[in-house]
Amino acid sequence: MTTSPPQPGETGLVPAAEASGLNKQYPGVRALVDVDFRIEQGEVRALLGRNGAGKSTLIRMLSGVEVPDSGEVRIGGEVLGEGGVRRAAELGAATVHQELSLVPEMTVAENLFLGQWPRRGASGVDFPRMRREAAEVLAELDVRVTPEATVGSLSLAEQQLVEIARAVRRRPRLLILDEPTSALAAGEVRTVLDAVGRISASGVAVIYVSHRLDEIRQVARSVTVVRDGSVVDTVDVREATTAQIVALMLGPAAREREPFAPRAVDRTGTPLLSVRGLTLPPKLEDVTFDLYAGEVLGIGGLLGAGRSELLRSVAGFETAAERTITFEGRPVARPTAAAMKRLGVGMTPEDRKGEGIVPLLGVGENMTMSWFAGISGRTGLSPRRAGEAGEDLVRRLAVKTPGLDTPIVNLSGGNQQKAVIGRWLHARSRVLLLDEPTRGVDVEAKQQIYGLIRALADEGAAVVFVSGELEELPLVCDRVLTLQNGRFTREFLAPDITLDDIMAATMAVEV
Repeated sequence: MTTSPPQPGETGLVPAAEASGLNKQYPGVRALVDVDFRIEQGEVRALLGRNGAGKSTLIRMLSGVEVPDSGEVRIGGEVLGEGGVRRAAELGAATVHQELSLVPEMTVAENLFLGQWPRRGASGVDFPRMRREAAEVLAELDVRVTPEATVGSLSLAEQQLVEIARAVRRRPRLLILDEPTSALAAGEVRTVLDAVGRISASGVAVIYVSHRLDEIRQVARSVTVVRDGSVVDTVDVREATTAQIVALMLGPAAREREPFAPRAVDRTGTPLLSVRGLTLPPKLEDVTFDLYAGEVLGIGGLLGAGRSELLRSVAGFETAAERTITFEGRPVARPTAAAMKRLGVGMTPEDRKGEGIVPLLGVGENMTMSWFAGISGRTGLSPRRAGEAGEDLVRRLAVKTPGLDTPIVNLSGGNQQKAVIGRWLHARSRVLLLDEPTRGVDVEAKQQIYGLIRALADEGAAVVFVSGELEELPLVCDRVLTLQNGRFTREFLAPDITLDDIMAATMAVEV
């Protein structure tokens, strides 16, 4: 990294990477449609688009993970073809994925050389050389950790830098960074952005995938927007406003669905649930909000903003460094999961299959396990009461199942989700914390879940609705709070909740 960096777009230089006419079809989905893309040496190009827009597919094509149905990828002027990841690496493409792939028990140096140990003689590893070369790469990026430190002892930001350093050690011509700061606190982001600047200054092209426009404006000169599998435009981030970029991402189709009719929510009395000063480093800092009976409160935020951590802390599954919770005006002394459940707070987790259901148990058992007292008689659990409660919940929530004894894993995702919500209705929960309740369900099931949520609020329940699909929030919520850098930044009230405003508030500091 000592050569003078070429200028992006300089005449005569071979592009670091180029894609032409890429098409990719999955069952029922056109992931890429005639995509053209080009990035010059030394350029930092941001890649932006909504979930499912085609960003990940394009990245997989450029890194050799997948082969397009038609079209061509070139790395450094050479055709990638069907050579896969190995061929892409040989040509100079390296990818740092969102999920870290480091081995915590190994040292920084060992992780940098993982799978490519420098040899000493016929059988030994040249550890002195490994530590020496690791120190050189870390110094180039100004990563201030020692090669001998174990990765598990490092902060998340330091681990992310080590992951980047491992890719840079192989001297790529193209480096793809997929959401490199999504898990970092605001104060840690700067170190990653500085490292990206040093990498591009050496002549390496960087594709920077992120939804955070404030970061993109600091690190990239241009941004390519992908929508519905197509490249919509590439614009100069210094000249394009946030509203213009959001409009490119959304397109006209995103505004077609109509929200539910606005309702009057009484926010003049005592809130059903109040949270004050919730701090959970490094994700959340001084989070404060009120939740009223009969209200659907949406929380919008990008990946890594702390949405799930917020719900888990309020539900008592995570212990915050600081928090004051009151329920119906009375302080909760020890807001453990058991205490919050007794008060009437229920939570559906983001990972429905891993944490929300017991796959091999029946639908009825899954829906009634949250409150055994409600299905018990004098001598223990009552099969008759359990059956009546299960049938009532299935009917009320319109769960499609052959019977209560059907293993819940056999149901569709939407019906599983309705059953998980039903579990907390059985427990007589008055506050429902729903973390990604429509993830992985079809369009019809989504509409049913939206209607169920609104119906529960009409009956007096208070609902917190968290979704990474921001377009859902205007459809179902009475109020939306946007979460950014660990704090709530904006509040929107129905009927003046728009997708454009929510997306702009979550993506950028300035709106």
